[in-house]
Amino acid sequence: RRRPTRGPATVTGRPVIGNEVRSCTVDPDLEEQFVFLNCSDPEEDPHQEEKQLLQQLSDSQTSTGSGPDDPVPPQKHQKGLERQLRVLRGAALREAELDSLIQVQDVDFPLNESIIKSKKKKERKGEHKIFGTPDQNIPVGDTCCSGCGAILHCCASSLPGYLPSEKYKELLQEGGLNGATCQRCHLITHHHKALDVQLSRDQYREVVKQVRTKKALVLLIVDLLDLPDSIVPDLPDLVGTNKHVVVLGNKVDMLPRDSPNYLLRIKKQLGQYCQDSGFGPQVTDIHLISAKTGYGIETLISSLQRSWKYKGDVYLVGSANSGKSTLFNMLLESDYCKSRAADVIQKATISPWPGTTLNLLKFPIINPTPYRMFRRQERLKEAKQQEKVELPRKEQLRLQTLRRHGYLVGHVGRTFLSKQTKTDEIQFDPDSLAFNEDEDGSVTATVVSKSHDELSPNELKDAHWLYDTPGIIKDHDILHLLQEQEVRLVVPTQAIVPRTFVLKPQMSLFVGALARIDFLQGGKSCWFSVLASSRVPVHITSLEKADGIYEKHAGRALLGVPVGGTERMGSFPSLVPQDVCLEGRGYLDAAADITLSSAGWVAVTAIAGDQVQLRVHGPAAAGYGLRTSPLLPHIVSQKGQRIHQSAAYKPVKAAVTLDRWTTATDQRPQVHKKKK
Repeated sequence: RRRPTRGPATVTGRPVIGNEVRSCTVDPDLEEQFVFLNCSDPEEDPHQEEKQLLQQLSDSQTSTGSGPDDPVPPQKHQKGLERQLRVLRGAALREAELDSLIQVQDVDFPLNESIIKSKKKKERKGEHKIFGTPDQNIPVGDTCCSGCGAILHCCASSLPGYLPSEKYKELLQEGGLNGATCQRCHLITHHHKALDVQLSRDQYREVVKQVRTKKALVLLIVDLLDLPDSIVPDLPDLVGTNKHVVVLGNKVDMLPRDSPNYLLRIKKQLGQYCQDSGFGPQVTDIHLISAKTGYGIETLISSLQRSWKYKGDVYLVGSANSGKSTLFNMLLESDYCKSRAADVIQKATISPWPGTTLNLLKFPIINPTPYRMFRRQERLKEAKQQEKVELPRKEQLRLQTLRRHGYLVGHVGRTFLSKQTKTDEIQFDPDSLAFNEDEDGSVTATVVSKSHDELSPNELKDAHWLYDTPGIIKDHDILHLLQEQEVRLVVPTQAIVPRTFVLKPQMSLFVGALARIDFLQGGKSCWFSVLASSRVPVHITSLEKADGIYEKHAGRALLGVPVGGTERMGSFPSLVPQDVCLEGRGYLDAAADITLSSAGWVAVTAIAGDQVQLRVHGPAAAGYGLRTSPLLPHIVSQKGQRIHQSAAYKPVKAAVTLDRWTTATDQRPQVHKKKK
């Protein structure tokens, strides 16, 4: 390999070798020189010039005398040598950078592009680096991360709330840590990377147990995609038996509609699961919501303001990854939060990784006075009237975006918006003027300062708060066994489109490399409807080939998840079989659901009276199970035509429903084409 020296070229020749024409550019008047990198003269020192300058610099420092008549003072001479040395080093560095950009490739022996791509992948592969250095000498303050609630510090990178000491000191010098987020929240929000922190399952529960001594309302968030495992089983022991509980079935927007009354059926089934968990008498209400698309949020706010009013604090409690922080952010920008607090308090960090929230986050609840309730109802009536007229263009674009993420779409508005007031401007609260809310019965005027970074003491006087608590870590969950990239693939982020397959006995169905279902015995064919993330592939094969398929393709593109080939599967736990017996209920009713923890489930449909024997393979720590009361029993009807010479049916996406605080089907805006 040789590197030609750079120089101008004037003559171009085109030699012919065989049938191939090659072009070259040379200058006959210029002698071509070659630099052989691996054959340099051992006696030649490439750093000789730098060493000479260093020697001159040392001589100038040790010289004792220079009179006043010397043309160049020693200080200036020394600075000049230092500049020369820096220039020399910079030139060498730039030359090395330019040389690194030159790639020499032989035409007859082209480089394998797959090798280059694999090398680049390996360079990019690896865990996210923890930048900065810790400093244990700096004391821990009392400021909490605005994203997860952990106390900010720079002592140890493995503890919650860590900030690099360089950033921590800079924030302290700039005036404080208020509003700052820890490094973990920053990586989750901006780089979709999660750092492991040393926080045990019991420590999460201890934070939630703070509710026991408070007069509070508990909002229990339940992930409908993981019923009944996402219901906290020992909730009375955590929050106390004297608490009223409102159950919120979240992520209802991702469930496809399998029948006209499916929401009422899911709501009833959710209440039965709460009864079976032992805290049924404490449940005062049940709502089906979507913290992501806003479905059911306005109805929830109206219900809370009518029933709970302003009696005490409100706590969001639930399992990890159930959507508490997303609901916290949604309520933060609604009529349930004080108007100016929504502009001051930062949103909670949300991610698909369990246990993102590490401590209590909070915002002040607005007092639902009669005046505010009246204004809110007026706004809701105006929004409801928009069903009969054309929606604004901005609203149509928002609905079109949300249609790709959920089947149920809602809108959460704000009746009272904060206004940026000038310095020393007197602001009156209309509720205080009309209903005399002050304790002493007097009407007071608040002087609003120019700074809006914090709420004033008068705004926080006798305030009640809504708290976002850390998620309760489940004993068995498939997400505990997955890496960052795999979690993003497995956790559904958009509306689930069911994928239905028809299987005969002695056939197997793979849900990625996470689960395998063997159809051992049955009178006739059965239908298997997979309700999981579309990024997790489904593969059908014969029972005799199933073991070979798993050994060959687990960790690769065919099965998708886990990712990383043989090396990754070496650390992934082996699949453990468990036998399941079902009895068919008919062509349109699922016999049972095979739950796959946070990865979704598979609905099995068989003819009435048919005895079906299945074998489910999955990691022992994943907690796969059987749900005898299917969540969507008629989901098999949501399929298209069968694909020719395949076990699969064409997927069909259900219609989108718009929540205008009444159940109404959302018709897509009609597009009128211009006549030619």
